[in-house]
Amino acid sequence: MWCFSQQRRFIHSSLCLLKKMKGKTPAEQRWLQRQLRDPYVKASHALNFRCRSAFKLLEIDDKFRVLQPGYSVVDCGAAPGAWSQVAVQRVNSAGTDSELPRGTVVGIDLLHIPPLDGAHFLSNHDVADPATHAKVLELLPSGQAHIILSDMAPNASGFRDMDHEKLITLCLTLIDLAGKILQPGGSLVCKYWDGILTQKLQQKLSSVFGSVRTLKPNASRKDSAEKYFLARMYRKPIKS
Repeated sequence: MWCFSQQRRFIHSSLCLLKKMKGKTPAEQRWLQRQLRDPYVKASHALNFRCRSAFKLLEIDDKFRVLQPGYSVVDCGAAPGAWSQVAVQRVNSAGTDSELPRGTVVGIDLLHIPPLDGAHFLSNHDVADPATHAKVLELLPSGQAHIILSDMAPNASGFRDMDHEKLITLCLTLIDLAGKILQPGGSLVCKYWDGILTQKLQQKLSSVFGSVRTLKPNASRKDSAEKYFLARMYRKPIKS
């Protein structure tokens, strides 16, 4: 029955996508066709994840165990909430398992984020705004996070170098955020688009994290410049 219901849900979603192709440009039709063929899109429907990006974080966490029950997580660029769904499960922030420590998940986005049991969402908030930082600190039980997650990206302009630079700038704001909310020894996972400023970002991360590695999850499309940095062992910079 479970398999049948999940299959029916996917067939319904596929039919909806096919209907959307009518009147679309060739480029839009190619995108919709790719969605229909994508196994991660199919799996996200089957497992009730809000989008396929959930599998990127699942893969990272399965390999590196960055999310543990009881952890406090800040999810930047959280909409529509797929990474927060994974975080809620892994840190037990909905209290699903009464025998495990209960964590906290705080999501931030300029867009609206639909509610999710076990998560506190700050919709229509800028991750770089000090007022947002103050609200995040109020929501974190100890005023500190174990990990910052970021799958955020700017709206694509079509100019690759410009989009790359904008995303690197967003990633650099996370280092400032870490200085305010990330506990010593904490971790950061952030998406970036590969380009000429990648090394600059890596150097900045290396200046405050003991370990920085590059990841390309299987769920990231092979033709995409998308990659992730996993930075661990945070150390607060010494103020001069």
